[in-house]
Amino acid sequence: MSDGIDRLIRGVERGVVWLAGLGAVIVLVQMVWITYGVFVRYGLGKPDRMVTEATALLLFPVAFAGLAFALREDAFPKVTMMTDQLRPGARRFFDILNHLLMLGVGGFFAYAGVSATIRSFNSGVASEILHWPRYMFWAPGAVALVLFTLYTALRLIRLITRPAPTGDL
Repeated sequence: MSDGIDRLIRGVERGVVWLAGLGAVIVLVQMVWITYGVFVRYGLGKPDRMVTEATALLLFPVAFAGLAFALREDAFPKVTMMTDQLRPGARRFFDILNHLLMLGVGGFFAYAGVSATIRSFNSGVASEILHWPRYMFWAPGAVALVLFTLYTALRLIRLITRPAPTGDL
């Protein structure tokens, strides 16, 4: 079973890396678009109304695009001052608890993101200035949250099914 979970995790990690890359591309698009907006506002004296709305709408997908990648790289901020003093079995308990909390929070936000995407698709709502369908902005964030939740669940399963480390450090 452990081989199957590890193989599934590696497959999901490929998606995690691609999604983080998509987030980086969105950041580059925002950077260029904001630079253009600043130039036309202050250089030409003619502000572009689309810049503000577009960058605001792109904040949602970019905020969550790297979430699963941060989990993969163990890049979330942690305070390990006390857990470093614990035995490996107790440390493992707190790792499992941490993954359960991430799974709960990720699951809640994934549900909210998918629900918002479906509602905006069904209603046909478009952005006020750009006139682009809003579901196009909700969908990448919802996908990122679902992927994060799936990845967290797989890592939790692997953490639970692996034997506890033995010995003191």
